[in-house]
Amino acid sequence: MAVGIYFFKFANNFTFGGITGLAVLVAKTGVMSASDFTFLTNMLLLLLGFIVLGKKFGLKTAYCSTLLSVTLSLLERIYPMSHPLTDQPMLELTFAIALPAFGSAILFNIGASSGGTDIIAAILKKYSDFNIGRALLLTDLVITIAGCFVFDIETGLYSFLGLAVRSLMIDNVIESFNLCKYFNVVCDNPEPICDFIMHELHRSATTCEAKGAFSGEPKSLVFTVLNRHQAIRLRNYIKEVEPTAFILISNTSEIIGKGFHNTI
Repeated sequence: MAVGIYFFKFANNFTFGGITGLAVLVAKTGVMSASDFTFLTNMLLLLLGFIVLGKKFGLKTAYCSTLLSVTLSLLERIYPMSHPLTDQPMLELTFAIALPAFGSAILFNIGASSGGTDIIAAILKKYSDFNIGRALLLTDLVITIAGCFVFDIETGLYSFLGLAVRSLMIDNVIESFNLCKYFNVVCDNPEPICDFIMHELHRSATTCEAKGAFSGEPKSLVFTVLNRHQAIRLRNYIKEVEPTAFILISNTSEIIGKGFHNTI
């Protein structure tokens, strides 16, 4: 996140979202540097996070937010930048979006944050129906609009593009982290399939009796959820031991229960 923000976002005056976006505006006034403003504001928002979101969220976020702020300050002193790395703003925008968004997605996925307006977004998510991407879009929109007035319209338009893509990318990355495969297997003999799931894949399954609508013959249904690697093994195994089985495989990322990320 620090690399993407310092080398690509700060250097190009991109203001899409976050305290780092606001820091770009403040740095333009000469009151303080973008890194110092980021550190000061993150500390204030961390206090808000402790109060509203609880101690566990605050401790994780305090570590990440402080590390990010200190790293930005170090980069500013070790490698001061007076201009962008390249003369290709779209290329720079790509890295300014991808690196911080990927980092934010990792942190949100473990219940933490890099601080700043991510904390405000998490509060909105807790008390409303917004997902993280929409919450970030709402909290960061005002900062991006302000960038159009402080800098030229071209920089402002790049910032709007960055804001939209970043919000979508965070949600997609989080979903890909938690993506699993849901199996619905219609078969004649569920025992070997269930044994393979339990003893080879170390997962469990649910079975129930069914009847073929066309043939009227008794069938068995096997339900299970696996990660992508396990899903490939089970699919190949079923094709080998019971090639006549009917297999439905669906993607799912919202799984609540023992053994998965979202546990009640």
